[in-house]
Amino acid sequence: MLEEHLTQRRRPHAEINVTPFVDVMLVLLVIFIATAPLMQQGMNVNLPETNTQALRVSDAPLILSVDVEGRYFLGRKAVPKAELQKRLEAVFEARASKEIFLRADKQAPYGVVVHAMAAARRAGSTKLGIVTEPEG
Repeated sequence: MLEEHLTQRRRPHAEINVTPFVDVMLVLLVIFIATAPLMQQGMNVNLPETNTQALRVSDAPLILSVDVEGRYFLGRKAVPKAELQKRLEAVFEARASKEIFLRADKQAPYGVVVHAMAAARRAGSTKLGIVTEPEG
């Protein structure tokens, strides 16, 4: 009788409690769902509205942003006006695609936007797209 009791005690407990794992995964899922809409490339600018259809993009686009104060950004990194063309040239050397998308705030100074377009062209851009918001 004592032997049976000791052998039952020595058996390993083979069940795994997955409840804490599921709890952690659900919390992570909620966090990712909540933060996914916040993930965008470029700076947050107030885009002008148009009624044209959106273009399809095959590669990850190069985005040049101009904010309302006339500052330039490649992705989320600020670029001084004097270095804009050199930075674009360096980026285009490393990329097969010479396409660039310009995200300019609708309140950005016109001259600053034109300077960005000219710098992209001089740096070797073959296509320049202007990012807008749909009307409505």
